Amino acid sequence: MLKRLLPATAALMALSLLAACGNEADNDEAVDASTGASSPTESSDDEAAAGGTSCDYPEDGSEPAKAVEPPPAEAGASGTLTGTIATNVGEMGIELDADRTPCTVNNFLSLAEQGYFDDTQCHRLTTQGIYVLQCGDPTASGMGGPGYTIPDEVDGSEKYGPGVLAMAKTQYPDSGGSQFFMVYDDSPSLPPQYTVFGTIDEAGVALLEEIAAKGTADGGPDGAPKEEVTISGVTVG
Repeated sequence: MLKRLLPATAALMALSLLAACGNEADNDEAVDASTGASSPTESSDDEAAAGGTSCDYPEDGSEPAKAVEPPPAEAGASGTLTGTIATNVGEMGIELDADRTPCTVNNFLSLAEQGYFDDTQCHRLTTQGIYVLQCGDPTASGMGGPGYTIPDEVDGSEKYGPGVLAMAKTQYPDSGGSQFFMVYDDSPSLPPQYTVFGTIDEAGVALLEEIAAKGTADGGPDGAPKEEVTISGVTVG
């Protein structure tokens, strides 16, 4: 289900707002974070010398929203990668930080290369307290994911200002999958729990602002954007 923004404290708003529902994790039930968490495994000396990072992408027990294979276990990309998110309302230039978030970027690249994001709608726009457009669910319901989870790559310094590209997740650790969000205005009430894996260029932020200015389909602060936004494809490199 798509969690709605309720009159509450900023902290509660932040925790509920960017939850990726459904097969990103069954967040209607209690989950033991100590057993449900997944994190990057430590690299061996040989892997470190080769510049690779070992990543864990365990199945989450749900059907993928779209047929897709998990990413390779070793993240080979490094440095800053440039790309484009092409939509029906314009293109957004992106940069991905493969050094800071190797497992997240590895997953995003894999999904993009397999066409997972092609012809998918951005299902969520928030216009109060937190200012994001959320995408990456082929079902456009907020419940779809790739059938596996990815590790969080956060260090507590994360901030969510205009141009930030980050992964959505539930309130539980390591529960992200394919859903991501793009920030168009300062959102300081978001806790540093969401992996920031890249940035969006100025033209992309301007496009997000135009989408947000038209509001949500139902006129509320949290819902599907009034102007339908469909991703035609994501290319990187």
